[in-house]
Amino acid sequence: MSIFSTHQGELAALVTAICWMFTSLSFESAGKKVGSMAVNLIRLVMAIGLLGTLQYLRFGYFFPEGASVDQWVWLSVSGLVGFVVGDMLLFQAFVVVGARISMLVMSLSPPLAALFGWLVLGEQLTLAHLIGMMVTISGIALVILGKPVKGKRIDVKYPLKGVLLAFGGATGQALGLVLSKLGMGTYDAASATMIRVIAGTIGFAILFLFTGHWPRVLQALKHGAAMVRISIGAFFGPFLGVSFSLLAIKYTTTGVASTIMAIVPVLIIPPAIILFKEKVTLKEVVGALLAVAGVAVLFWF
Repeated sequence: MSIFSTHQGELAALVTAICWMFTSLSFESAGKKVGSMAVNLIRLVMAIGLLGTLQYLRFGYFFPEGASVDQWVWLSVSGLVGFVVGDMLLFQAFVVVGARISMLVMSLSPPLAALFGWLVLGEQLTLAHLIGMMVTISGIALVILGKPVKGKRIDVKYPLKGVLLAFGGATGQALGLVLSKLGMGTYDAASATMIRVIAGTIGFAILFLFTGHWPRVLQALKHGAAMVRISIGAFFGPFLGVSFSLLAIKYTTTGVASTIMAIVPVLIIPPAIILFKEKVTLKEVVGALLAVAGVAVLFWF
């Protein structure tokens, strides 16, 4: 038997991580050209088209069917928290500190999801979970903190605003995931994702009415280079990324899949150096590996 037949789940999880790496780099580049808010809305609209096509091929219908009112409510709230709040903060973090540091801080999302699962769903929070959280936090701290300078007890090597934005993104994604689990039940995961994306799109559309961002969206639609990057991000994220993540969970355990999918902070280092000419130190590589190790502890013990 070949590796493709015996390790389908693990390979699917690896492909998922690669997809999310391309997504974050694409959205960082697009956000710097046309602004993170416009990128958020446009990629969600694209995601509806891609996910709807996937659903049509699988089930014969474009929009989700068969969900109860409670499922629609909880999944919609999840979409608002995860996409509107979480991704709005994350995408702005891409602009401020870049995809590499943002995705490193985003490795806090699984530990935060475990914490919210304990608070909201009553899931068990073990000593291993706490250790995993501390290991991940240590890895992130190793990267973003420098040697204290005179007059400062703590020196943050990267803009504090960007780090806090990324942390807000991790918090929003974690809470959104827990709320989606609360609402999804036995409902199809891809259809549940579609409901979340629809809610996120409506949320951004309403937000833009009050913030005056619609002209920026129209300008972004005319920006060819940015639209190419947004299209790439939407394709690799909501479409391929979600699809392969479902395959990963289907063919291997959630713990194995989640650990492999969490290696984005490590995978993103080479393209960050090559494409964005970032200077990455050995300490930062070790920190990224340590953050991923913390996620592994979280799911394996």
